[in-house]
Amino acid sequence: MTRVLRALLGLLAPLLALVAAFVITSLVLISAGDPVGEVWSEILQVPETRNVANIVNQACVLYLSGLAVAVAFRMNLFNIGVDGQYRIAAFVGAVVAGEAWLPGYLNTALAIVCAMAVGALWAGIAGVLRATRGVSEVISTIMLNFISTSVVAYLLREAAVREEGSNTIGTKEIPEGSRIGPIPLAAADSGPTAEIYGFVVLAVLAGVAYWFVMSRTRFGFDLRATGQSTTAAVASGINVRRMTIITMMLSGAVAGLVGLPILFGEAYSYGSTFQSGLGFAGIAIALLGRNNPVGIALAALLFAFLEEQSNPLQILVGVSPEIVAITQGVIVLTVVISYEVVRRFLTRREQSRVAKAERPADPAGPADPAPTQDQEARA
Repeated sequence: MTRVLRALLGLLAPLLALVAAFVITSLVLISAGDPVGEVWSEILQVPETRNVANIVNQACVLYLSGLAVAVAFRMNLFNIGVDGQYRIAAFVGAVVAGEAWLPGYLNTALAIVCAMAVGALWAGIAGVLRATRGVSEVISTIMLNFISTSVVAYLLREAAVREEGSNTIGTKEIPEGSRIGPIPLAAADSGPTAEIYGFVVLAVLAGVAYWFVMSRTRFGFDLRATGQSTTAAVASGINVRRMTIITMMLSGAVAGLVGLPILFGEAYSYGSTFQSGLGFAGIAIALLGRNNPVGIALAALLFAFLEEQSNPLQILVGVSPEIVAITQGVIVLTVVISYEVVRRFLTRREQSRVAKAERPADPAGPADPAPTQDQEARA
């Protein structure tokens, strides 16, 4: 019964968050004098096929970002540096793939491995600082974000190729044989066939690997145990310093995958216009998905859906699409509050159950038995 109640409350928390986000966003629209009904009817309408493809593509990228953050979250580490890690990893991956040192998909595999290695090493800096000097990973990863952005900008100017007739610069284009081909979704309602990134398959495999490592391996158990209680982890023989470094590097390795769906499925080079801000979105998605691979996938789809459906708001309704950013922020805040309320409720319920089980049935103790006739006669 307790497991069923926990599951129901776990589902109730995000639903309450969505309802609260809907109400608060509606109040913001009303206070600004915007048409509430038209905004929600535009956002919540069924997307067309091409919009579905865009939602899946964006969700693929956000999902990998959420997984990267979730790896650190499981050990109670706050990796805010995913944004910088995926930037420098995508740049290195683009350079390696553009050089085409290996043929076909061997070149693709090499670029992916190099991107993950660079992301792991960059995140490992914060892990080493935390393990050896006690530096908060929040501070170090924020600083590393700024450093990685500057490093990539410098290297891009040194190694990039300038497009003719444009101020945009970028790395060498990835050869066609090394690109990850798209998956046709269906014939679009109008125009060309809608396609999703072929990297979606690798994103799904990354989610399965995350679940297996965290739930079915000794390493995952040690990682989660260290996050729940460092003292207990030390008592059980876990090397907390080593686990901190490995966890941050693993988080950075997953972060190295974030920009690759765009790189191998659409852009084919890393340039000054490469998409940014994906790492910070992963923090919200990991929180909303409760570090569960399925929950993270649903959260990524929700955020991608809101972003895609908000694009025509400015033209059709006359409302800034940034209203969706307000909705996303409110969802994150309310879901954190909802989960905390659920946690406290379950904790109090468990404490009450334990106290009731330990309480004696009759505090006064059993009554003395009445004397028999023989005992009365002897008396």
